[in-house]
Amino acid sequence: MHLRSALAPALSVTAALALTGTAAPATAGAAPAGTASRLGTCQEKALEVHAEPGGQRNVARISVTNNSARKCVVDRIPTITFRGLDGSAGAVPPAGSGPYVLAGGGRAYAAVRTADPAATEGHVVGSLSVAADPSHLGVTFRAATVGMPEGVHVWEPVTTLWQQSRAAADGALANTPV
Repeated sequence: MHLRSALAPALSVTAALALTGTAAPATAGAAPAGTASRLGTCQEKALEVHAEPGGQRNVARISVTNNSARKCVVDRIPTITFRGLDGSAGAVPPAGSGPYVLAGGGRAYAAVRTADPAATEGHVVGSLSVAADPSHLGVTFRAATVGMPEGVHVWEPVTTLWQQSRAAADGALANTPV
């Protein structure tokens, strides 16, 4: 099974930006260059994370809502982990960590594919967890909640970057080879 390493230090996006000197926002027009580095990482308690069936076997839709009135930053790659397995879903397209600005009251969407429906390799687990930022603990969802009543079949899982709409997240995943 191939999972993105979850062993990297869980630096906040703000700290990582300060160390690397990068500050470009991940969303077009979300904020002028440099603004993302001045915004703090969203507090986990201010975020609402949801997961639901994605309309296809082994696909789930996820969303995050910033319930605060202020802009804040999460990582542009949702952290998707699977109960009892090391690592997390890899980003499609391949990307490194970076800021994604969430407006006050704003929402972002992503989609995750846990396995090729025909895959015979892998593991079956009872849940997956979603965090908007690697510094957060995240929220755990049972397999049935995300439309996988027989369990989450995990083999080379991938997740889209946060997108501005559900359709954009679905499209980004649909354009990724299985």
